[in-house]
Formats: sequence, C-alpha cells, structure tokens
Amino acid sequence: MQKITLFVFLSFFSLSLSIAQKPKTPSSSEIYESIQKLNFLGSVLYVAAHPDDENTRLISYMANKVKARTAYLSLTRGDGGQNLIGPEIRELLGVIRTQELLAARRIDGGEQLFTRANDFGYSKHPDETLEIWDKDQVLSDVVLAIRQFKPDIIINRFDHRTPGTTHGHHTTSAMLSVEAFDLANKNDAYPNQLKQTSTWQPKRLFYNTSWWRYGREAFEKLDKSNMINFDIGTYYPLKGLSNNELASLASSQHLCQGFGRLSQRGSQQEYIEFLKGDPITDNTNIFDGIDTSWNRVNGGTAIGNILYDIENNFNFKTPSVHIPKLLEAYKLLQKIDNEHWRTQKTKELKAIIEMCAGLYLEVSAETNWATANDVVGLNIEVLKRSNSNITLESLENASGLKVSKQIELKENTKYNFKESLIINKDAKPTAPYWLNEKGSLGMYKVNNSNLIGLPETPRLFKIDFHVLINKTPITFTKNVIYRFSKPDKGELYKPFEIIPEVTAKITEEVIILNNNQQRDITVVVKAGRDNIEGDLEIQHPSDWNIFPKKQKVSIANKGAEQKLIFTVIPPNNQSEVTITPIVHIDNKNYSKELIEIDYEHIPFQTVLLPSESKIVRLDIKKRGENIGYIQGAGDVVPESLQQIGYNVRIITPDEINTETLSRFDAVVVGIRAYNIVEDLNFKQQELFDFVANGGNMIVQYNWNRRLKVTDIAPYPLQLSRDRVTDENAEVRIINPNHPVLNSPNKITQKDFENWTQERGLYFPNSWGPEFTPILSMNDKNETEKEGSLLIAKYGKGRYIYTGLSFFREFPEGVSGAYRLFANMLSLGKEDLKLEAKLND
Repeated sequence: MQKITLFVFLSFFSLSLSIAQKPKTPSSSEIYESIQKLNFLGSVLYVAAHPDDENTRLISYMANKVKARTAYLSLTRGDGGQNLIGPEIRELLGVIRTQELLAARRIDGGEQLFTRANDFGYSKHPDETLEIWDKDQVLSDVVLAIRQFKPDIIINRFDHRTPGTTHGHHTTSAMLSVEAFDLANKNDAYPNQLKQTSTWQPKRLFYNTSWWRYGREAFEKLDKSNMINFDIGTYYPLKGLSNNELASLASSQHLCQGFGRLSQRGSQQEYIEFLKGDPITDNTNIFDGIDTSWNRVNGGTAIGNILYDIENNFNFKTPSVHIPKLLEAYKLLQKIDNEHWRTQKTKELKAIIEMCAGLYLEVSAETNWATANDVVGLNIEVLKRSNSNITLESLENASGLKVSKQIELKENTKYNFKESLIINKDAKPTAPYWLNEKGSLGMYKVNNSNLIGLPETPRLFKIDFHVLINKTPITFTKNVIYRFSKPDKGELYKPFEIIPEVTAKITEEVIILNNNQQRDITVVVKAGRDNIEGDLEIQHPSDWNIFPKKQKVSIANKGAEQKLIFTVIPPNNQSEVTITPIVHIDNKNYSKELIEIDYEHIPFQTVLLPSESKIVRLDIKKRGENIGYIQGAGDVVPESLQQIGYNVRIITPDEINTETLSRFDAVVVGIRAYNIVEDLNFKQQELFDFVANGGNMIVQYNWNRRLKVTDIAPYPLQLSRDRVTDENAEVRIINPNHPVLNSPNKITQKDFENWTQERGLYFPNSWGPEFTPILSMNDKNETEKEGSLLIAKYGKGRYIYTGLSFFREFPEGVSGAYRLFANMLSLGKEDLKLEAKLND
C-alpha cells in the first residue's frame, strides 16, 4: 500500500474518500491553483471503454497544466474483468473499479462519467460488442455526457478506423464518440434529453495516438503536421511533483487490475491527432481559437477583472484578505445568463470562498447506517480559521430540520451542535443506482434519467449551512458522514448509508449436492434496527424439498445476526435451480443481501443485491481427497472444490517443500499466480518433482506478460493472447480416449453447455510434443485454438495447463465445469494404464 501512503501525505491532495469526505483543509497553494482553474473557461472530455483505459498523463496535464475542466467518460465500469485483490467479480467488481476511477480522478484532477453499458467481457470486434450492447442507448448516453459536460475538446483513447485490431469495446467507444460529436448539437437527436439539458457542439475531436499505433520506427517517420504534442513530464513546483509522477499515482489506484507501479519522471511526449471540427492554426494549443477567458460569457469581463487581479496578486500567507473581492465576483456571477458556466463557476467560487475563510464544516452521524423511519443523532462541527466576518445563521435539511443559530463565529473557536436526523419512512436503501433493477447482459437498467452518467448514487442526507460572509448570504452543503477512530488506524470516515431493516443471505452462493444426499445450509439474517421479529422461509422449485418450511426470526439489537439452519433434499435427477431466502416482517418481505466491500484504497462500500444461491444436484465422481491450493489473483476455486468433497488446504510459497507436498493428491495453482507471486520462481522445481513422484499439478491461466516465473511448465510451453470469448462456442473433443474425458466421469458436449462469459483466455499457442491437447474451440471467423487444456506425463504424474475459465464457471454453478475439473484432479497412475489401453 505504499502508493496510498504517499497519496495520503502529499499536502495538495484532499484527505477524503469519495462521498465519505473529510472537510478539506487546503494549503494556500491548493487555493491558488483553484483560482487558476476558476479563471479558465474551457473543458476537455476524454473517452474510452473501461477503467484503466484512460491516459492519466493526459488527463492530469489538461487538468493541472492547461487548467481545463477535464473528465473521463468510461463507457463501462469494468465489470467483466478479473480481480487481483479479492474474490469480487461482475457487479461487485464494477463497484470496486468505479471507486478506483474516482480515486484516480481525485489525484489527477479530473471528473468521472459513465454510460449504462455493461462490461460483459472481452470482445474481438465492434460488431460483436454491438450485438450485446444496445447501441442506441449507449450512443444516447455519450450524447448526453457531451450535452451536460459541454466540452470544447473531445479526445478519444482509441482509433475508430481500426476495428478488429483491439478489444471490441475499445474501438466501439471511439466509433460512438465520433458519431456523438455530430449528434450532440442536433435538436432531433434524442430530443427527450433536452428537457434536462441543451444541445452542444464541441469544437474539436482528437485521437490520442502514440508510437504503439504504428511502431516506433514508423512513428518517427510519420507526418505529424495533423497532430499536437505535449511534454507531459512538466514539473509543478506548487505540488512538488511532475505531471507524469502525478499520473503514475493516479493510475496506481487501479489495484484490482494490478496497476500499482513506479512513478515516472522527466520529459515525455504525448500526441493527439486532429480528427474533425474547427481546423487548427496553432498546433501548440489545443484550445486554439477558443476563448477560454471570462470574456467568453456575457457579463464575464467584470468578473474576470476581479478574479485575474486576485490570481496575479494572491496572498499566500493570508488568503482571507481576498474574501471581499471574491464575494463581489460571486454576486456578479449570479447575474450572468449563461446557465452552464454560472452553475459550474459558482460551485468552484463557493469552494474557494470556503477555503479562504478557513471554514471547517462537518456533519457526522452517530452510526454509519440507519433504516427507514429511524432517528439518528448528528454531531455538527463548525470552525472558522480566519478573521473574516462570518455569521452562522441556520442549519437546514430536506427532512424538516431547520435550526436558527445566529452565531457570529469567532476565529479558531470550535462550535459543536447536537441535532437529530429523521429518516423518512419511505426512504430507499442506499445502493449503486445502476444495480437497482435487473439489466441485461450488455446494459444496465436505469429508470431515472437524471442518474444516467453519474459515477455514484447522489447522497440524500445533507445539511445546509446558511452563513453570512461580510453580510453576503451563502449556503454550503455537506453530506452526512460517519467519523470514528480505531486504535490501530486513527481517524476514519465512512459514508452514511440507509439499509433495509433486515437482510438475509445463504452463506454459500453455489451449493453442490453430490448425488441425492441431503445437505444442511445456513442462512444469516442481519438486523438493521432493534427488535426484529418475523419469519424466514426459502423460496425454491417444487421438485426440491427444504425443511423446515419456516423458522422464527428474533433479533434484539441493531447490527446483530441470527443464523438459521435448513435441510435441503434434492430430487433424484440432476438439476440446477436458484433458491432465495425471504424474511417476512409486519406484512413486508425482504429478500436482499447486504454486501460490504472494504479495501484501504477506496471508500467503504455497501451493496444490496438480490439474495440468491444456485443449488446444483450433480452426478459427480471423484478420486483423491487432499488438494493443495496455491493462491493467485483471487478466486473461489478452493471453496468450490470443497463443495464437491475435497479437502483443500491453502499453501504459501514458503510451505512448498517435499514433505508438505507429499500430503496432497494434487496441487492446483490459482489464476495469475505466476504473474503476481514472485517466490514461485524459486519453487517450480519442487513442484515439478512432486509431479515426477506421482503427483498431479494443475496450473490455471496466466497473462502472457509480466510473468514472474521463468519456467511455468516442465516442458516448453508458450502462452499467448489467444482466447475464446463466446461462451457458446463449439467445443470439439480432439482426443476422446484421454482419461481426463473418461474417468471417473464421462465428459460429453453436454458438459460445455451453459458456460458463462467466455470459454477461456490466454491459451498457449505452442508447446512441446510431450503435451496432449484435449479440446479445440474458436470464436466466429477465427482459426481453431487447441491450447485450452494441455496435459503432459512427467515422471509418474501429470502436469496440466488450462486456460478454461473455471474461476468464472464455478461461482455460477456450471455442472460440466465441476465434472471436468474433478476428472483433472483424479488423474493418477491407474489412468496411465487406462490411457494406454484405450489407445491400443
């Protein structure tokens, strides 16, 4: 967490975590830079497809060097990727990556926007992408982002002219941006949007090109007359950092994608290619011909005269001396008729006035969560750290709180107030708005058009501080947060959340029942308030039996949990169904699960999702009992193997030795382990010796780059970027007599039905003759790929490399994936004899 520590201690950064935000205590240099940005009336929108696609160097340069208002529009939230730091995938991974993007923007100075597109996984062509995304909806969201943000400049991360050469989402993001550039200013394009915004025509569209688009030598020879380049290594004395150092810190927030990296320093060139819009006459200035001064707006000249003088004569020792002139500009700003700039610059100017006045305003609840119809105590702190003339007139919120104070604030004197927050009986639980309704594979469903594009759900509970500064009325609004401390952590902040009065979850998301044996399952019910009384039942299909039908729920204290045990009796035939716990309280039904996401580099998150578990009655046979598991980037494979009766022990690299390995029938290496666990490079021979002595070693997929291990297999094996992204792609069995397809379970085409998201990824594309390929598959219009499952004899045992996506299939309860993996684990000496017999 070294990068995060650096982030915390750098003085120019806000010590805040998203909405759970500690009031800013900015330095004079921060205030000065805010004034510089206030005096620049120009904006840039950067467009790409996923979290981590954004060029933080260029975003930081535009926000901090040029001083433009800068935003990153990510079409997706990155739900379809992998997670290096934990087990969360799909929707929960999208929540993490959303917060990582916001953490990056807090560092590089940008803002963050989204569309409703769901990252369904890798695609190889825009045509494939747009078969799953609703093009009209995503395009409308891009148009909406342009109309609302009103950028002068749009910069695409990817090239719209090269479909099929990169991720289909990448090229699609550029194609939609090019199309939206022309549509945003047309009244007949998405006219319903014009009820909440207005048309807008950006001035120029660029493509963020580089040598990697052409190759270094070709790029050196390329005609660059149609390009603008920047030295994005510029140094910022007020920050004590260069732009590329700042950008490195920003991109290192993408920890779940393994983007933690060293800072970069020194001169570095960045290029953007002009695509359309107003021609460039000065290719050193991206805003050439665009008035970015206060003269841009009617009535702005007088405002500019005041604010430029403050910028040119800023008092770093006593910023509060500028308040009278800042207030004069504030009053003039309220009179201009340009609503867009009036709204944006009022927000910026109020923040500067607050900073110059040394105002510290905080509203902390006595708890981090409450339920509808609850009453929560608030601790309110007000402090003025300047000699400015400020009166706290009143406190107010939308829930009915209105308290007159009429206190003339004294310098550096803290004022504390105790108030109560009344939660409306109809208050909805706090949740990521894009997860409130069930969407499709390619699109999130958002019924409230006012939420589309926002990075987070707006907080409902706020307090308005009505103050008079030099007799000028200004209102500062603060979110209700939760401030607390831990002896080993110090002062901490969490968002204030609304949760249901009760939530329930089955402890296992996937339950595998081998044959028709009954099984006990546990349901955990959590109280959101005191004195919960009700009943719990599990909704299930009629051909399954769950006993008892109902159980009593009784929880005395808020936050406490009750565990209840049910017995599941499966049908005689193989079956896959979904079961849902439902709590009945006072004629209301509750069927949501409360999920908490807690990582140090992002704010604490609570997510409400439908409480569902998949239960599979599976006919499966296995051999062997004890499995050693070497963890990689994070998955639920160990838990999944335990579900089908294996004893699984997690082993660390330090434990890899002859004695430890001798206890296992097989050793499984987790996904990407060879990309992130450096110590495995020194343990490979011991693992190979384990195989040679009769053991079974299964290695799951790794990236073909950034490998920490020199020899991932005992024989030649070359990883590639080959993948099959169509989860329904035909799987051809090319070695039907191999024991892995015949014993102890007979594997057929049926076992490859109902796979999710993909078949597999990063298959080897060349290997030594010792390996036997088992399966062949390919995406549409591509050559056959035979590297998804490779098995080699080594001494008395077997080495298996697989790029099949078991880590995705197991959490979805895909029965065929379990059966195939059980066969892989079951390979042993007797299978060598069986293979020889079958081949004869």
